[in-house]
Amino acid sequence: MTVEIKVPVLPESVADALIAAWHKKPGDAVTRNENLVDIETDKVVLEVVAPADGTLEKILKNTGSVVKAEEVIGLFASGAVSQSAAPVLAAPVPAASVSSETAVLTPSERRIFGETGVIAPQIQMPDAANGRLEKRVPMTRLRAKIAERLLAAQQNAAILTTFNEINMAPVIALRNNYKEEFLQKYNVRLGYMSFFVTAAVAALKRFPAVNASIDGNDIVYHGYFDIGIAVSTERGLVVPILRDADALSMAEIEQKIAAYGKSAKEGKLTMEEITGGTFTITNGGVFGSLMATPILNPPQSGILGIHKIEERPVVENKQIVIRPMMYVALSYDHRIIDGAESVQFLVAIKELIEDPARLLLSV
Repeated sequence: MTVEIKVPVLPESVADALIAAWHKKPGDAVTRNENLVDIETDKVVLEVVAPADGTLEKILKNTGSVVKAEEVIGLFASGAVSQSAAPVLAAPVPAASVSSETAVLTPSERRIFGETGVIAPQIQMPDAANGRLEKRVPMTRLRAKIAERLLAAQQNAAILTTFNEINMAPVIALRNNYKEEFLQKYNVRLGYMSFFVTAAVAALKRFPAVNASIDGNDIVYHGYFDIGIAVSTERGLVVPILRDADALSMAEIEQKIAAYGKSAKEGKLTMEEITGGTFTITNGGVFGSLMATPILNPPQSGILGIHKIEERPVVENKQIVIRPMMYVALSYDHRIIDGAESVQFLVAIKELIEDPARLLLSV
C-alpha cells in the first residue's frame, strides 16, 4: 500500500519550510516511527517519521526544496519490506543547497553532503596553501530569521543598555555547599541560571514595565512571567520559554533548562516551546564573554545579559579585596521603560544575587 509523505501542518505565522535532510534513500527499509526527513522552518526543525514498517518508495522533494504545509514530498510503501526493492532515483539536488564551484570540501563535509545533500553548518575554510578560495553556502531558514528579527529589533525599538556588576561570592558559596545534595535529589546540576531567573522574576514584579510589550499604540502589561532562556545551537540561537517561571522551584528551573538545552542541540524543540515570552536572559559567560550589550527579543521590552565570572580587585570598606565579579547588562526599550526604572531593575537583580536570602524572604 502506497502512502503519501506530507509536510506537517505549520503554525499560522510560518508560511513555508525547507527540506533540510532526507535520512533515507529510495528503496531503504524503515521501521514505524523511524525518522525519514527533517523539515526546517524559521523557528524549529520538524521530523517526519515513517507511519508504519515499510520502504521509502520515492522522494518527490529533494533537500533544499521549499515546501508548503501538507504538501506531498515523497511516497512510502507500507507493509512487508522487500529486500530486492529497486531504488528510485530522486531529481538532482537544487543548486541553492550546495556551495559555489570554488568550494573545497573536507572529508567530513563530503560525507555529510553525500548523506544529506547539504553542507554542514560548521564551515571549515580551505587551507591557505590552496590559494585564495572561498565558500558560499545559503543561510539556513533559522539563521535568516534570526538576522531578520535582530535587524527589526534595532530599527523598531529605542534600545538602550545599562550595566552593573555583581559580587558572585555569596551565590558561589551557596552553590558549593549544596550542589552535591542538589544533584543527588533532583538529578540535575545546580547552576547560576536558576538564581538569575528567580531574581529576574522578583525584579519584574517590582517593575512591571520591564515585563511589558508594545502593541501598536498600546502597552500590554503581562500578569505572568514567561522567561526566555537563550540557547546557542549549530543552527543558530533559539530561545525556549520557561512558562510561569514564578511558580517554578529552582530545581524545576534547572531541570527545564537542561531539557531545553538537550532538545535545542538535537533540533527537537517544538513551536510552543519557543513561542512567546515576556522577558529574556542570555548567558554570554559560557563562551567567555566579559561584557556585551544584548539585543531585544521582540516584542519584549527587556533582556538581561549575564557574563563571565572573573576575580577582580574591588573596594570594600575602603579596603581593596579580590572578589568573583560578574558584569551584567540590561538592554531595554526606552519607549516604555525610563532610564531610572531600568537602573533600579538591574540594582534589584544585583541586591538579590548578592544576598540570596532575599530570594527566599521576598525582600
